Amino acid sequence: MSRIVLMCSISLDGFFEGPDHDLSWHLVDEEVHDEFNQVLGAMSAFLDGRVTYELMAGYWPTADADPESSRPEAEFARIWREMPKIVYSRTLDRADWNTTIVREVVPAEVAELKAGADGDIAVGGADLADSFLRHDLIDEFRLYVHPILLGEGTPLFRRAETRRELRLVETRSFGNGVVLVRYQWPRAARQS
Repeated sequence: MSRIVLMCSISLDGFFEGPDHDLSWHLVDEEVHDEFNQVLGAMSAFLDGRVTYELMAGYWPTADADPESSRPEAEFARIWREMPKIVYSRTLDRADWNTTIVREVVPAEVAELKAGADGDIAVGGADLADSFLRHDLIDEFRLYVHPILLGEGTPLFRRAETRRELRLVETRSFGNGVVLVRYQWPRAARQS
């Protein structure tokens, strides 16, 4: 069965983004971007909230046409355009690039999506991640911890309603100081 994977860059102090949606602190060099492309390219779908979707749609559809784009950026532009996407939004009226709009997170619909998927499914965005966590829908966490303390911004995790213990399944250090920590719920480890 496919897994729902929260894949996200965070600061050492747990922020998904800095003030005013600032992501300029992300240390995504070719090594890290190649990792993202390998993992995300194998996914069967991307699930995003409106803010994350609009951020992605504002750049990735044409990034490979920009002569300033690096090889991994051009590669990801193709991955992003071709990947089936679901954007969860109550306000968005239209979405392009192989995207379906869904109004709210319905656990039975997510279970159906997982059952019919050929690979894992990536979920992105702090608000959507919070909703998926409240519904106990995340099977795996792939967190790329960047060596920076932001002090303020949007935290990736809101206050947890219950205590849940995870199982560490992988760590990896990158040359630029970013560290991947990958955890699974024990139930997800049994499914893989």
